[in-house]
Amino acid sequence: LSVVVPAYNEEAVLEQFHARLSALFDSLPGYRCEMVFVNDGSRDRTQALIDQLCTADARVGGINLSRNFGKEIAMTAGFDHVRGDVVAVIDADLQDPPELIRDMLREWENGYDVIYAKRTRRDGESWLKKVTAAAFYRVMNAVSGRVRIPPDTGDFRLMSRRALDALLQLREQHRFMKGLFAWVGFKTRAIEYRRDARAAGVSKFGFWKLWNFALEGITSF
Repeated sequence: LSVVVPAYNEEAVLEQFHARLSALFDSLPGYRCEMVFVNDGSRDRTQALIDQLCTADARVGGINLSRNFGKEIAMTAGFDHVRGDVVAVIDADLQDPPELIRDMLREWENGYDVIYAKRTRRDGESWLKKVTAAAFYRVMNAVSGRVRIPPDTGDFRLMSRRALDALLQLREQHRFMKGLFAWVGFKTRAIEYRRDARAAGVSKFGFWKLWNFALEGITSF
């Protein structure tokens, strides 16, 4: 099991995240596990903390990008370097519970290639963000043809190695990962969960960034 963790200015929560993911690894005796942090050009102590975790825990690896390329590129860098037969991706801010990966693994063992987390509630988010996100998914599905992007779904998911290898064949520079995840197909299942508020720190996606993200998703995908 490999877990890719993109991180941008997450010094406030990184050690807490590592503790929870490590506890999950300890509860999976049938798996060899690794977590790979991708520092996306952070300006705080994120890389220093990743270095400390790599020294203290043999299951931790780190990738340090030369500048802030954005989450889509950071995820791709992680996917390029992981070794697992099954690969998960999760943010470091603990809005998505690492413990849900256990349920995803169970569905993978049952034959599913892609298991994604579908939000039933989104704590800590404004009504404006929720409304605009819902509108964005409606627009994307209206213009994307036969590829359906599941609403209320982020990047948190688990993939088989064959699904990941198919994804890695898509090397476009302007990457809309939610669309690419859906485009490769394979046997897919959703797991519902309630999304928590951030454990610490602040969101890196303000309105302007989200607007640009939406435009890039529509034009590039």
